[in-house]
Amino acid sequence: MKWCQGQVGRIFIIRLEDGDVLPQCLERFAEENGVFAGHVVLVGGVGEGDVVVGPRRSDQRPPEPMLLPIDGAHEAAGVGVIALGEDGKPHLHIHAALGRSGKTTTGCLRPGVSTWLVGEVILYEIIGTKATRITDAKSGFPLLEPGI
Repeated sequence: MKWCQGQVGRIFIIRLEDGDVLPQCLERFAEENGVFAGHVVLVGGVGEGDVVVGPRRSDQRPPEPMLLPIDGAHEAAGVGVIALGEDGKPHLHIHAALGRSGKTTTGCLRPGVSTWLVGEVILYEIIGTKATRITDAKSGFPLLEPGI
């Protein structure tokens, strides 16, 4: 386990509008507002895009992602972490449960999904710490590196 400590800074209440693309719109918001680390809570609707639903084979390194297309409006509840990438810009790692017609798909929204009608986000800025995303050679993933 690796960890660091920070404090809650600003708290943003954000309304995403129909067609806004996650995670890019929140990464852009974070960059424009100087948020270098944060926690995101999302509720609302997702209309289309792709979700990573797991690696094709659990023992493969780097893993080949399985993508599932999202077609049509889905209810969404998600959580994520913002940290600076190696490029010095905020990157959001967000997972969500997407439901429609009694079925649920859960996965990573990194490939991008669009908001359907509305999305409501609370973004908690974390200050007094430095968290970065460093690409792991073995997995190929930009992993969170807590630090001070």
